[in-house]
Parts: sequence; C-alpha cells; structure tokens
Amino acid sequence: MAFGLLYDFLNGQCIEAHNYFGAHFSEKDGQSIVTFRLYAPLADDVSVIGEWNNWDATKDKMNKIDMCGVWEISIPNLKNYQCYKFHFKNAKGKYVDKVDPYAFFSELRPGTCSRLFDIRNFAWHDDFWLRSRSRNFDKPMSIYEMHVGSWKGLAEDGHILSYEEIAEYLIPYIKENGFTHVEFMPLIQYPFDGSWGYQGTGFFSIDSRYGNPFQLMSLVDRLHQADIGVIVDFAPVHFATDKWALAKYDGSCLFEYSNKWRVSPWGSYQFDLGKDPVRSFLMSAMNYFADYFHFDGIRVDAVSNIIYYNGDSSIGENDGGVEFVKRLNSKLHIAHDSLMMIAEDSTAYAGTTRPTEYGGLGFDYKWDLGWMNDTLKYYSKDPIHKKWEHHNITFSMAYFYSDNFMLPFSHDEVVHGKGTIINKMWGDYQQKFALIRNLYTYQFSHPGKKLNFMGNELASFDEWNEKCSLPWILKTFPAHDSISRLMRDLNRIYQYEKSMYFEEHNPNHFRWLMVDNANDSIYAFQRSVGDETLVFVFNMTPNYYESYGIPLWQSGTYEEIFNSDKDVYGGANQYNGLPLDSEPGSFEGLPAHFNIKLGSFTACIFKKIK
Repeated sequence: MAFGLLYDFLNGQCIEAHNYFGAHFSEKDGQSIVTFRLYAPLADDVSVIGEWNNWDATKDKMNKIDMCGVWEISIPNLKNYQCYKFHFKNAKGKYVDKVDPYAFFSELRPGTCSRLFDIRNFAWHDDFWLRSRSRNFDKPMSIYEMHVGSWKGLAEDGHILSYEEIAEYLIPYIKENGFTHVEFMPLIQYPFDGSWGYQGTGFFSIDSRYGNPFQLMSLVDRLHQADIGVIVDFAPVHFATDKWALAKYDGSCLFEYSNKWRVSPWGSYQFDLGKDPVRSFLMSAMNYFADYFHFDGIRVDAVSNIIYYNGDSSIGENDGGVEFVKRLNSKLHIAHDSLMMIAEDSTAYAGTTRPTEYGGLGFDYKWDLGWMNDTLKYYSKDPIHKKWEHHNITFSMAYFYSDNFMLPFSHDEVVHGKGTIINKMWGDYQQKFALIRNLYTYQFSHPGKKLNFMGNELASFDEWNEKCSLPWILKTFPAHDSISRLMRDLNRIYQYEKSMYFEEHNPNHFRWLMVDNANDSIYAFQRSVGDETLVFVFNMTPNYYESYGIPLWQSGTYEEIFNSDKDVYGGANQYNGLPLDSEPGSFEGLPAHFNIKLGSFTACIFKKIK
C-alpha cells in the first residue's frame, strides 16, 4: 500500500499523503512507536531532533528508504506534544533545522517546532449529520464567516479562548441568529497574526493558538450536533517565507517556483502548482480537513492566482494551476460526495462551477465578487446620481446563470481602510442605517447563497481588527441591535420561503417586475416556485410614497411579510398592514399591479396568498 501511495504522490494523484508522511503513532508488542517519514529529495544525513534526544543530531538518524528521496525512522516511547524538527544537510551543503511539512501540531508562536500528536481515535457523535448532509444546491445556505480569535476576544482572565470554549458561545449565537453554516478563516499554523492564516507554515498543523486537533474536532462535532454546517478557508496559493518552514526546504525550491513567479503579490512564496508532489501535498492537506475534521466545505482562497500567474489574465493562463484545481475538485468529490468546494474567484473565467467532465474547474460555488463590488458602489452613491448607476443592480442577473454564485460581504470588505459595511452607505447617521437595512434585504432577496462576515450584523462603524473582540457593546444600542434583529428575521424568512432558494439557478423562477425605473431608482422582481410567489420591492432613494404602483405578472392578493422600515428594525414604521389586492389592466406592460406604501430607503417582501 505504501508503494502505491508513494507512486501516486510523486505523480500528483495522492490525496492521502498525510497518512504516510509526517509522524504517526502505532503500537507493536504493547509498545508505543512513532514512525517519521520525510520527503526531501536533495537532503542528506537526515536526523530527527527533539526533546526526547536533547536535540542531538547524532542519535536518531533516518534511513533513506527510496531513491526518490523518502527518509524514515521509527522511535519507541514518544509522547504527545513533544517538540521536534528534521535536521539535515541541504542541497547547498549546509546543515539546517526544518519543521515537519506534515506535522499535525506545532508550537505556538514565537516557537517554531513541530509537535507530536496522535491524531487517531477521536470519538465523533455526528454520524446522522454526515449521512444527511449535501452540497445544498436546492437548500438555503446562509454563512457566518468568522475569525476564531477575535470573535469573542480574550476570556475575562486574559487567556485566549480555546476551540471548545468558543463553542459555548458560538453555537447558541448561530442558532439564535438563524445562520445555517459557519465559515472559519484559515485554521492552519501561521506565525504572523496579521496574516490571518493566509500565509501558513504548517498546512496539516491546526492553529495552536486555540488548542490541539482534538479540540477543533470537538468544536466541529458540537456544531454538527446543533445542525450547523462548518466550512474552512484554505489558501493553496502561497506560504510564509520563514527559513525554518517550507521555503527552500531541502536547499532547492521543493515547494515554490524557482523562477520569477516565486514571490507572490503579497510578498510570500507561491506554490509551484505544476509540480506533482506539490499538488499531492496541497490536495492531501484539504482532504485531511475534510476527512479527519469532518468539514462540510472548503473555501479555496485566491483562485484567480491559481488560474492566472499573479492573478493577471493578461499574462496568460497558468496551465499547471488549472490542472491542479481540476484534479483537486474531482478527487475530493469522489472521496466526499457531499463536500462543498467553494471558489473565491474574482475572474471571468468560464466554467468555474462547471463539472470537470464538461471542461469546467469543478467547484460547487463561486463568490460573486462582481455583484459585491457593484452593489456596494451603488449603495454608496448620492441618490441624485443613482439613476446613472442603475445597471449596477440589474447587471448581476444578466450573468447569474453562468455559475453557481454565492453573495459575499466578507472580511475583505471591512479592513485596510475600506470602512465597514455601514460606513460604505451614503448619507447621515439615520440614512446609513436605513440603507444597510435595505442592503441586507437585497442580499437575501437576490438569488444565490449568502455570506456575511462577523460583525456585519452589528452594523459596527469600526473596522475589524484581529487583535480585538467584536464590539459586542453595540448590542446595548437599539439602532445596532435592530440590525441584528433584521438579519435574524431575514435568515428565517430565507429558510422558510422555498422560492428564495429552490432551483435558484433556473431562470424560470425569476422575473423582473420593474427593471428600468432609473428615474425613481425603484426596483422590483418576482421569485416563484410552483404556486408559491414572492414579490420584492426596493426604494433606493429618500423619497416617500403614500401609494406607488408596482406591476405584477400574477393577479391576486398579496400579504407583506417583511418591511425594513418597521420600528423593530429601527425604521419609521411606514409599512403596509392589510393584505393588498391587485388591480387588473395593463400596467408597465404587465397584466396587473398593486399600489403600496413605500417608505424612504425601504425594502419590502410580499407573498401571494394562495
């Protein structure tokens, strides 16, 4: 079996390299043994140094067991958490100490050692969840994206909350606010806090800031038992340049490019995705999270930098990167048929979510960053000028059916001087709150899965800082707490109303009712499934209308089930109370219409009574 796995690894076809390389516990004749294996083709005189041998390179020499560059040694009576590194002479004839690329655990920064951890035999309790989960194509999916360390902040005594401690607060919060999934920013080992995990040093090593691998498993297990899906962010494009980690590992560019593409736009080193062992390394790392930690989805970061060199389409397609991502998605879907693969892709590449057998990249979902940029740009405009930007709202439906899209207001939009979501809204204090209520209603009403970064529901004016907790004190202010109430209610309506999620990529279920009303900056559309119909109306200006005509495809009686101007959301309470009967006769080219009260910057949802 080891030979077959090694053959697949060298040919870029392996998703289980972590079950061979690294440090693995086993038992023989009642004795505990740890077997170390290292892939370092140009290394020589390789040793394991650690706490048990007092870091003496002469004691535990590894044997070269394969001419391709695999080194191995088995050592008895080792224990969890013992620190170790590999010591060897690299291709330049210099002795170096390097981390284990396949280590399951690591020292907390500023420590740089790998640590032993027996990854076997965690007791799971989520079998029912795993048997019933799917990729959620025809189900509601509202994702709460979060950074583990700064969501709740430090405990009262100043210690960093562990994965298990966070579960105590996170699970009831997610349930209360109606989200279906949690998405964690990267949870691999990384030295610089400000990189948020996107520049890692240990791609199989769980972030030790918050605990060990079993503690993370416990968090996922408990989320699943509470019917909450779990997604993890993973960055396969680049890694940290620290000399003790992956950089020039055996003296050669074992993991990174050796040419001008070596350094990324972020100053990190880029994985050479054309190298087969690198492909096996990264595919195995993502499979490790899906297999050992039961994650339901993997969000792949910076796909544009995989498809194109440095993310620049004018340079040309990176054939090695495209082949890697196709191989990744097809193999992980075979291994886990209900695992979601999600692309953070800013390109116009054709077929990001098309199956690989039809020439696509094979992702299940793609972040619609174009929608996000166009939408936030529009909501930041003075209403006087919105008529000239009218297409920013209507354009998304022109391309929506080309991919399976997800609508993100992610961490990228609330950092580095960009301002928070509410800061991006036009107007004074009250108008910003009215517009953010309208914005979130628009996000949930628009076809596509939903994603919001932690704190969006608080309408914070302060940018996210990984060093600080979310400003939970805002919950004591009615204006901010009402936004949390609004997002909670939108989540519940979204999950209850089938027409808001079922077959959302079928164009028969979406119809514009008012698409060209640029002068008034009012939009209206209908979403329907079977005999269930919802009508969505958005007033993008401060104008108030006591009675405004909305054209309809279907005559009948409509009940207002949501209005962003209600006082419970901080509005002026200009809503439609009693059910509204449509009026016959051609109106704006459609066979019927109804007249509604439409408040300033108000978004409302009507349901056709059967």
